[in-house]
Amino acid sequence: MRPTPARFVPQSFDRVFSANSVIVNPRTALEFFHFAAESRGFRFSVGAYCGLIRILLGKNLVAPARLVLIRLIDGKLKALFENEKNCDRHIAIARAIAESGLLHPANELEKSYEVFSLMCRVGVSLDVVSFSTAINAFCEAFVCENGGIGIIHGLCKEGCLDEAFRFKAKMMENGLAPSVVTYGVLVNGLVRLEKFEDAKRVLKEMLAEGIVPNEIVYNALIDGYCKVGNIEEACRVRDQMVSKGMHPNSATYNSIIQGLLKAGQMEQAEQLLEDVLSCGFRLNTGIFNSILHWLCQKSRLNSAVRLCREMLLRNLRPNDGILTVLLRGLCKERKHTEATEIWFKLSEKGFAANTITSNALIHGLCESGNAQEAVRIVKEMLEKGMPLDEITYNTLISKCCKDGKVEEGFQLKHDMTKQGLKPDLYTYSALVHGLCSTSKLEEAFKLWNEVKRDGLVPDILMYSVMIHGFCNADKLEEGESLLNELVNQKLEPNSVAYNSLIGGYCRNGKMMDVFRLLNEMRSKGIMPTDVTYSVLIHGACVIGEVEVARDFLDGMRKDGLLPNVFCYTALIGGFCKLGQMVQARNVLQEMFSYAVAPNKITYTIMIDGYCKMGELGEAAKLLGEMLDNGIAPDVVTYNTLTSGFCKEGRVEEAFKISDQMSQRGIVPDEVSYTTLVDGLCNFGLTREANLMSKSLFNNII
Repeated sequence: MRPTPARFVPQSFDRVFSANSVIVNPRTALEFFHFAAESRGFRFSVGAYCGLIRILLGKNLVAPARLVLIRLIDGKLKALFENEKNCDRHIAIARAIAESGLLHPANELEKSYEVFSLMCRVGVSLDVVSFSTAINAFCEAFVCENGGIGIIHGLCKEGCLDEAFRFKAKMMENGLAPSVVTYGVLVNGLVRLEKFEDAKRVLKEMLAEGIVPNEIVYNALIDGYCKVGNIEEACRVRDQMVSKGMHPNSATYNSIIQGLLKAGQMEQAEQLLEDVLSCGFRLNTGIFNSILHWLCQKSRLNSAVRLCREMLLRNLRPNDGILTVLLRGLCKERKHTEATEIWFKLSEKGFAANTITSNALIHGLCESGNAQEAVRIVKEMLEKGMPLDEITYNTLISKCCKDGKVEEGFQLKHDMTKQGLKPDLYTYSALVHGLCSTSKLEEAFKLWNEVKRDGLVPDILMYSVMIHGFCNADKLEEGESLLNELVNQKLEPNSVAYNSLIGGYCRNGKMMDVFRLLNEMRSKGIMPTDVTYSVLIHGACVIGEVEVARDFLDGMRKDGLLPNVFCYTALIGGFCKLGQMVQARNVLQEMFSYAVAPNKITYTIMIDGYCKMGELGEAAKLLGEMLDNGIAPDVVTYNTLTSGFCKEGRVEEAFKISDQMSQRGIVPDEVSYTTLVDGLCNFGLTREANLMSKSLFNNII
């Protein structure tokens, strides 16, 4: 029976193939290799494939030889290697090629060089044996200078600098003087191995040979110094470059700026970037992104915006993560116009921001009350086919519900579902909150039960929202029932849930329940927050328990919390309500001593308190103090003071206060006019009152 490929072992085939290679038809051999490997799964040794390549080259079949070599290197041909588990496949291929005689001078040298250069180009890691074989072959029968450069480049790339210099010496012995390109390759190879002194010696040799280094040579040296953090030496080489009549180019500055960035010298990098841009050089995107990121970290948003605009002018796209940070930062600083402008400019340039970046902007716009701009962004996203995700919809739904537009919120939920996105607990929490805020508690509770029916388990956020809704409607039993339910669901209650219940009990004067819940919080390891204390102080003041409120304020400090303006304002309001203006003034002084700045509500409450006590001089004095402290009164403040003067019959002074309000650019409202009209009527000035009423009527029309 004749032997078939399946019965061969690779070693047997190698012996037969080697013995008959001279008489084998190359095309027949190629077809046989293909048939045996593809149809019968036979694995030829790497040496057998090298023998095939040699036969093909011998008959000038360069194209199929190149294809076999490429497929061998790429691993497309399942060649058999010795010691397969521990061998480097590329080095094994290189050695097999060297040993097969493909790089031997007995062969046609140009074809041999093509094999060698192809191996270098595709990234085969050649070892010393392979390189030595090649060098010996090419040096003994040198072909051309361009070939020499290719070999030197391959040697340098593999770190075989000694062999590269030996090859250069052989070139010179053969009468071929190295060119600036040859020297450039050697300098680059030395720099890659951080042999800077050797690189500088090569530079001197070039100059001694009358060869002027070009920008590529200098840039290789500059780049090397920058990569090891030696910016000073890099700049010295740049200056040397300029002294030789050459101009630094984009590659030069890319290297230096990247070096500065790597060394953390951000200010210098930023300054150099500005200088370079003004000269019209083109820098890579990475440099822009690095400096842009640094500017965002330092909250230098104006500079960041300028740099971002510069990038877009040059058709460079900022990194997605950096864009997100930038737009979020701009929104926090209330620079929404700049944030929106950048987003639309990206879209215009075809660099559309991704969904995460767009969501950051939409969230920032919604938080600042710019809902219309947020909707404009969403419309643009839909028109451009950009995907909206759950976060996009949830942000918009939350904004609608906060603004009392609950129906729009439900419409968005419907749209979300149509897009194949599933509403989550955040979606439902926002809708429940919206319904509770618009006094639609029954609908909120119905939605709550719908969530449970859909298999979603309410989380602590959703429980807190529902508890808050019940407490605001004074349905405290239902609220506390939900608190117990969430505990039974193995959820940890938080201060938000307790704050809602405490506030509700405070408003209803049920202080025993307040203290019970406060103790319960502490027993569960939940410490009262500044919001808890604000609720307690406000609640106690509402029912006239000002001393209890005072104790809460002192207890707040004992818990390591600093009372804020809301706590103090609530306490001042409590004292004012009882006409205890001395105590209210003392609390105001205490605020200053603790560096807590009162706001216009604080002052307005005190002005109202003084007016009700008939102490108009103190009230007017407080208005002056308010202005001196840089706090702008609003129409409510002026109306409060005007009303106080009118009730005391001091109508003329009330009108002066009204004039002062107008002079400050504050537009009087209906209350302003009716207060003055009532003041005139109460003191028999009916004619003047009628004239003012007509004026008010005309203003309304």
